[in-house]
Amino acid sequence: MFDKSSSAGRAGDKVFSTLALVAGILILAVLALVAAFLVTESIPALTAGEEELSGEHGNFWTYVLPLMGGTIIASAIALLLATPVAVGVALFISHYAPRKLSQLIGYVIDLLAAIPSVVYGAWGMATLGPLMVPLYEWLQTYLGWIPLFSGPASTTGRTILTAGVVLSVMVLPIITSMCREIFVQTPKLHEEAALALGATRWEMVKMSVFPFARAGIISAIMLGLGRALGETMAVTLVLSPGGFTWNLIGAGNQTIPSEIALNFPEAFGMRQSELIAAGLVLFVITLAVNMIARWIVNRHKEFSGAN
Repeated sequence: MFDKSSSAGRAGDKVFSTLALVAGILILAVLALVAAFLVTESIPALTAGEEELSGEHGNFWTYVLPLMGGTIIASAIALLLATPVAVGVALFISHYAPRKLSQLIGYVIDLLAAIPSVVYGAWGMATLGPLMVPLYEWLQTYLGWIPLFSGPASTTGRTILTAGVVLSVMVLPIITSMCREIFVQTPKLHEEAALALGATRWEMVKMSVFPFARAGIISAIMLGLGRALGETMAVTLVLSPGGFTWNLIGAGNQTIPSEIALNFPEAFGMRQSELIAAGLVLFVITLAVNMIARWIVNRHKEFSGAN
C-alpha cells in the first residue's frame, strides 16, 4: 500500500536539502563577490608609487600597518577583559545560579547584545572616558616605567584602552551566550559520575564541563574577536585620532574600521582606493582569524569530554 506520509516526508527532505545547498552556495558567492570587489578596487593603491599616494604616508604599508596595530591592540584588550568574565557568567548561569536568577541574568546579557554600537560609543566617549582619567594618571605615576603606561596620560580618557574596555562590553554578550549554551549541553551522566566519585562542584566543572566545552569556548572567543575587529562606530567615537603608539593611556592610535568610517564619505580617487585596500587588509585578518579558530577547534574536538 502506498504510504503518502512517507512520500511527503521524502519530498520535504529533498526540498529542505536543496534550499540548504542554495543558501550555502549563495553565501560563498556573496563572499567571493566582496573579495573580488575589494581586490579590484585596491589594486591602484597597492601598486601606486610613493608620489601617487595621497597624504604623507610614504607607501601603502607605511599607512596601513599602524592601523593594523591599533585594530589588533584594541581587540586584544577586549578579549583579555571579556573572556574570563563571560566564561564565569556563563558558568554561573548554567551550573550555580537558581533558575529564576539565571533567567534574569540571561535576559540582561541578551539585552546588552541588542544595544546599538553607537550608544556604546557615546557612553565610552562621554561617561567611561572621563571616569578612566584618574586611573590613567595612577598608572602613569606608579607604572610609568612600563612602556604601555609611560604616558602622558590622556586628559579626556579617549584612548585605545578605553576603546578596548568598550569593545569588551560589546563582545561580552556574544561569548557569554555561546558558552552558556555549550555548558548546558554537557552530558548529565558525566557530571553525575564526577559528583558520585566525590568531586566537588568546581572539580566536576573542571573534569566534565570544561573538557566538553573546550572547542565551543574557542569558537565563542573567536566570534567575539571577529566582532571586535570589525567594530566601527563605537571605536570611532571613543578614539582621538593620532599616530600609532604602544602607550595605552595616551591620545593616539586608530583602527582600520574607524579610519574608513572617518574618511570614506569625502574620499575619491586614490584616497578611496587606499581606504578600500585597508578594508581588504581587515578582510584578510578576519579570514585568517576564522581559519585559525577552525583549525584549533578541529584539533581539539577529538579530545572533547563528550567522546
